[in-house]
Amino acid sequence: MSIDERPSRQGYPSDLTDAEWELIAELPPTPIWIRNLQEPKYHPREIMNAIRYRTRTGCSWRQLPHDFPPLSSVYQWYQRWTKDGVLDDIHDRLRRMVRVKAGREPEPTAAIVDSQSVKATDVGGPTGFDAGKKGERRKRHLLVDVMGMLLAVLITPASTQDRDGAVPLLREAHREYPTLKHIWADGAYHGSVIDKVRADTGLTIEVVKRTDDLRGFVVLPRRWVVERTNGWLCKWRILNKEYERTTTSSRADVLHAMTALMLRRLTTTDVSRKEARKS
Repeated sequence: MSIDERPSRQGYPSDLTDAEWELIAELPPTPIWIRNLQEPKYHPREIMNAIRYRTRTGCSWRQLPHDFPPLSSVYQWYQRWTKDGVLDDIHDRLRRMVRVKAGREPEPTAAIVDSQSVKATDVGGPTGFDAGKKGERRKRHLLVDVMGMLLAVLITPASTQDRDGAVPLLREAHREYPTLKHIWADGAYHGSVIDKVRADTGLTIEVVKRTDDLRGFVVLPRRWVVERTNGWLCKWRILNKEYERTTTSSRADVLHAMTALMLRRLTTTDVSRKEARKS
């Protein structure tokens, strides 16, 4: 490429490292080059750095630092990567690599489903009243593997019941992951709609309930995995609240966060991760 991959600016903590970029360098430019029949003005790595900066800091698009490419270019690529499926391709490729690195098969056989209710801001878009949290919110329905890596995500108004949000999520997972056989869930995932999913897909859906004799915080079998994933997402400030007008953009922000997490796992040794946590 004739454009500079590493511009002369001071780096940000959210920037891609050389090792991280090497893992995904083949995917982002191709769909855009083919469609436009011309070389982009700004390097895809720097576009990705700008998107990661926003995801990590939670700033608005118009508040991106001026040493990144212009807002119009960054947002255009953000939209194209989302619409063309490039972001999904990168995310899925990295998830398989993480699983293989951990000594597992590339595709999952078991998963955990849960939802996360997040406070919505006044930017508009689909929201719903959450009777439990008492406010206008959105709900992230997540399906993760036994490592906590994301398999599927669905964004709905918070008024959507967990079991109703799980139906399209599980049907999508059944189509995308033929190896998937077993699902763990909490007590909210019951009723005739879940029974129909069981019958139609052949998935075994096991409800892990909290017994009445338990007091205080107790780690429940398998359910803690998806709760940990929810905790990972909340470390990205753009995901602490729902700032997006569309659920498509909300979903993209989740995928960007998980992509960054997986890149870190793939390029950082266990020893260096421990040192990073101490610093």
